[in-house]
Amino acid sequence: MGKKAILLFAGQGAQTVGMGRDLAEKYDVARELFAKADDQLGFALTEKMFDGPAAELTRTSICQPALYVHGLACLELLKQEVPDLEIAGVAGLSLGEFTAHAAAGSFDFATGLDLVAQRGSFMEEATCATEGSMAAMIGGDDEQVRKLAAACDIDVANFNAPGQIVVSGSKKGIAKAVEEAMEHGIKIAMELDVAGAYHSRLMMPAQEKLAKVLAKTDLNTPSLPVTCNVEGRIVSDSDEIKRTLEAQVCGSVRWSECIQYFIGEGETLFIELGPGRVLTGLMRRINRSATALSFADVEGLESVVADLNA
Repeated sequence: MGKKAILLFAGQGAQTVGMGRDLAEKYDVARELFAKADDQLGFALTEKMFDGPAAELTRTSICQPALYVHGLACLELLKQEVPDLEIAGVAGLSLGEFTAHAAAGSFDFATGLDLVAQRGSFMEEATCATEGSMAAMIGGDDEQVRKLAAACDIDVANFNAPGQIVVSGSKKGIAKAVEEAMEHGIKIAMELDVAGAYHSRLMMPAQEKLAKVLAKTDLNTPSLPVTCNVEGRIVSDSDEIKRTLEAQVCGSVRWSECIQYFIGEGETLFIELGPGRVLTGLMRRINRSATALSFADVEGLESVVADLNA
């Protein structure tokens, strides 16, 4: 009897120059998927993934489709190399939620690529039109961070793990939050090196544009359980999926709840598909009893395959 796992997909910030190059060099299925993405987008996304420069790959309009394509290439390779692996569910952080829905069949590869390419462009436009930032709050509980955010007129962007929360909003509000964090019982406050205020009200123009695109998109019932970021629960109805993907642009990412849902269902093995190992690191803070594996390249894939076949 094969093993079963929950698959996790990375969000913006995980991208790294060189991502996918060795996968494309060794595996036909990865090379073909990357070529398909280049053809559909009308530009060489893979050149930016493989060769950078980092500043170009980091652009919201580039890194979002790059992470989507890379995550799904990793998925195809995992299926190919471990055909008896049972996928018990999927989840993705922010942009990764779109990758998760593609993995679950809520939409096909091409439809998802079109959605994330437009989402990335909309968010990049909103970023350029505003002056926003984000900050990590370490060592405070949810209520303490919520009160701090309210006092500084900013939003809570990510509930990543217990004691690891991210706030988002105007540069002025973020600076104030970093300065006043200790007064609210938060041990460490650190502004992040990001282009804008993701998952905050400053992204509303992007959310409104994405809503119009989603309204015209046909979705399927997912073949796998998929958790939504904004509510930390399973979504399966087409209209509900559209609503939660739309709301996610400005809403809080309840990542810890997404993971805890699957743990509550008895799942103990999680595999992160994508660069950075961010989600694997968060797993240690969410639940140390769970096993978290990850891969983004050939060496990592071989290691995961060995672990699963052990």
